Amino acid sequence: SDATGCEISRESLRKVTQGWGKKVSEKREREALALFDPHEDPNAKIVAVTDPIAKQASISTDGGFVHVREDGWKEVKMTTISSVRPKNKSEKSTDQKGMPYQLPEQEMMLEEHSYQVGFWDAAQMRKYQYRAGLRRDLENCPTISSSNDGALWIKRITKENFPEAVQIVDWFHAAEKIWKIGKETISNKNKRKKWAEERLDDLWLGQLENVQTDLANLDISPAVNPDDVKRAIGYFDNQQDRMKYNQYRLAGYPIGSGTVESGINGVVHHRMKRQGRGWKRDNVNPMLAALSELHSGRFRQEWKTMP
Repeated sequence: SDATGCEISRESLRKVTQGWGKKVSEKREREALALFDPHEDPNAKIVAVTDPIAKQASISTDGGFVHVREDGWKEVKMTTISSVRPKNKSEKSTDQKGMPYQLPEQEMMLEEHSYQVGFWDAAQMRKYQYRAGLRRDLENCPTISSSNDGALWIKRITKENFPEAVQIVDWFHAAEKIWKIGKETISNKNKRKKWAEERLDDLWLGQLENVQTDLANLDISPAVNPDDVKRAIGYFDNQQDRMKYNQYRLAGYPIGSGTVESGINGVVHHRMKRQGRGWKRDNVNPMLAALSELHSGRFRQEWKTMP
């Protein structure tokens, strides 16, 4: 109603939303494909810069699920880009245990989020992630970090698109692995809690060698699922180049991927995963395109410029 200037019925709203979303989806598809077209003029301005991030940016990528009527539950992929700024003194800081603390590093805040989400595979997501970065002018942003879970496809496409970005394993995923290992191998709750907190303290302070040594010497024989424990332990061996948390915090890099996880819930699931909701395949990407622009604060701009 705000966009059209008058009250409209629910059916008209549905048609307008789907029609506008389809145009937004087609536009972003054209631009994403053109960025990787070898015949495209490299000097041509394919993507217009919107809300550029001048100083420091954070980019996170993850997946969520939408019920597609023809195919069942299918994964959609989202990239969230945020500006990063130092936290004000009035804004409280807590450590990994949720306790107030005062450390020498400057705490950072993530804000001005923009979202790009669609029903894509990893190769397609790479193109849309790159387009999303260009819209925020990440090519000219001097400091970029990327906090994600340990998924290799996220690591790969982010490195291909933004090789200068410092990649970080999301702290909470790493902590979750520690607690999982402890739960599987230490039956006594008090001992388990003490063991996990000591490992997390080492990890928090950048003493990854201590963590790896302890995990290597851990007795996994009592574990109910020893293969799961081995995989969790291997997680720390495979991701050690992205777990230098003390260095990241001192450098002012966010170490969590909460922006994309909350984006999956607030942008996608809140609208697309309601009880009894199912979506036709042809309507998924148009709706996700519309939601991306709406929650990125670009609705008015896109509404006015869309033919």
